[in-house]
Amino acid sequence: MTFSTLSDFRNLLAAAPAADEAARAAAVERNGQLTKPPGALGRLEDLAVWFAGWRGTDRPRCDRPQVIVFAGNHGVVAQGVSAFPAEVTVQMVANFRHGGAAINQLARAFGAEMAVHALELERPVVDFTTGPAMDEAEVVAALRRGWEAVDPTADVLVVGEMGIGNTTPAAALAAALFGGGAESWVGRGTGVDDAGLARKADAVARGLALHAAVLGDPLQVLRCLGGRELAAMAGAIARARVERVPVVLDGFICTASAAVLEKAVAGSLDHCVAGHVSAEGAHGRLLAALGKEPLLNLGLRLGEGSGAALALGVVKGALACHSGMATFAEAGVSGG
Repeated sequence: MTFSTLSDFRNLLAAAPAADEAARAAAVERNGQLTKPPGALGRLEDLAVWFAGWRGTDRPRCDRPQVIVFAGNHGVVAQGVSAFPAEVTVQMVANFRHGGAAINQLARAFGAEMAVHALELERPVVDFTTGPAMDEAEVVAALRRGWEAVDPTADVLVVGEMGIGNTTPAAALAAALFGGGAESWVGRGTGVDDAGLARKADAVARGLALHAAVLGDPLQVLRCLGGRELAAMAGAIARARVERVPVVLDGFICTASAAVLEKAVAGSLDHCVAGHVSAEGAHGRLLAALGKEPLLNLGLRLGEGSGAALALGVVKGALACHSGMATFAEAGVSGG
């Protein structure tokens, strides 16, 4: 399985496998026999059944979580859309690689293998207010970087990002995919003031106007308004679908990247669950547009995959109960 054009990638998305309905049905049956009142574990039950369908077994486990952080830089930062300079991206990548960031601690806490991929940080993508962020070769290369980073033996995937200014292209993607204008999708990101927020909205509006001709094609939207790390996340999420690896989505930037896939081919995110809703104001709206109810709501706004990594604990708990609990018959308990 490989691709060299956006058309090839779209075809792979369209041909991606569905969940195993037999395994899902068997998981539903097992859930009904466990030593608890029906529905007593709430969403944990639905989560386990959903996971079972993608893993192809009625007693799934979560022993090999994978966390991947993709980093990229953005020409639009020159518009004054971030509270931090672009060189912080490089500095944070070094921090990830030395194990010093929040995502390192959360990955370790939940037994996940973590990798960091820096995507040409010395060469930011083009400022999307002046031209397409990437040409086709560049966006395909970023998609493939994400695709190839996925461990097909993983049993759940978290993708995160680092890229100063990248809430701006994420807002542009959301506005292009779902409408509503720039101001309804931009937020304060790393903490811009009112003037910075106005600059973000203006940049997104100008980008949407400049690339109006491609707004009907989600993959072209990604090329023209996105960035390398956003495309890499999309590529990784798509590969996970092909491998039937469930994905826990992170915050606004990750979800905007994932939304490209759903808008390109409906159902492309059926293997994904929303790990959390972040403090970035438009994230909840984006999740609602995708029909994803978050597992956690803790006011997080860090990125890096941190909210999704934390939600791995919920996933692990759901699977431990579903796959480890005794049935009424096994326990010799009346009522089953």
